[in-house]
Amino acid sequence: MSRKRTALVTAGIAAGAVAGGVIGRTVLNSRRRPDPEADERLSELPPEDLGPVRSFDGTELAVRAAGDPSKPTIVFVHGFSLDMTTWHYQWTGLSDRYRCVLFDFRSHGRSARAAAGDLSPLAFGHDLAAVLRAVRDKPVLLVGHSMGAMSILAMAETQPELFGDPVAGVVFVGSAASDLVRGAFGSVTELLRPRLGSLRQAAGRVNRLRRYVLSSPADVAQLIARATQFGPDASPHLVRYVVGLAARAPSEVWTDGLAGLMELDLRHAVRHIAVPAMVLVGEQDRMTPPSSSVALASELPKGRLEVIPGAGHFPMMEAHEEFNRRLASFAAEVLRPRRSRRKSA
Repeated sequence: MSRKRTALVTAGIAAGAVAGGVIGRTVLNSRRRPDPEADERLSELPPEDLGPVRSFDGTELAVRAAGDPSKPTIVFVHGFSLDMTTWHYQWTGLSDRYRCVLFDFRSHGRSARAAAGDLSPLAFGHDLAAVLRAVRDKPVLLVGHSMGAMSILAMAETQPELFGDPVAGVVFVGSAASDLVRGAFGSVTELLRPRLGSLRQAAGRVNRLRRYVLSSPADVAQLIARATQFGPDASPHLVRYVVGLAARAPSEVWTDGLAGLMELDLRHAVRHIAVPAMVLVGEQDRMTPPSSSVALASELPKGRLEVIPGAGHFPMMEAHEEFNRRLASFAAEVLRPRRSRRKSA
């Protein structure tokens, strides 16, 4: 096999290593079926600007909101190399019933670059805690996707007192308590382990492969995106959009940030989430397969598992109507007025 061919294949495999993001361009639907999402304005932001919110080290975070402030609050937490707009269908579909709060992690989206370059999982957990402080003391439901779900676990490790008050419930989407990146890499993880250098050097190689894929022939990059990230019926518009977000992420997210996720194990933090928790996973999720979600749900003190048929790693976008239905049902349960909850108890 030629060196160029080997590099293309390696890059294609490494494309599956994104914990919540993608690094190729979209696969065009060969059948040219109509795309019902083609005109959706995915980049639209919630109307209220609540930022900047300062995290523990002074990093300024972009925070937006939609919905009546007197309504129960849902805080949405995005995945690796993405931003708050991946929750487009949730804030537009649920803000008539809930106060929807969205934010960008440090060095992601519209937030500032990380102060002192701290892109560790614990720093992401502190970012989330800072947003919760900005929301103040009202009960909230946290909804985290992929790395965003891991940041909830990171926050539980350092600030377990937040679960119960203000956090009344948690939804984990396409995530696991450990081996998030290793599961995505598959056998490639072993090739990038410390025997070939530090974890940061390994992540640097992934970043170089990412850039290589983005400059590859379109058919190679497109196959990577759809094959590793999405269900078979995903909208081409959604695939293109998510790919674009991940491609625009700063290089340090792909080096320092990815290095922090490698071999991350937060199973010990799961016990701190003693509030109702729902684990949602797409039936066709190849990044964090249903088996990982089964394990996470079984470890949560009050966990339950729900599978969304046909969806891949982005069920909140691919199957947004079904996702919103299940999320709203769970939110109605955990965000009931406290008096009602005491009576039912």
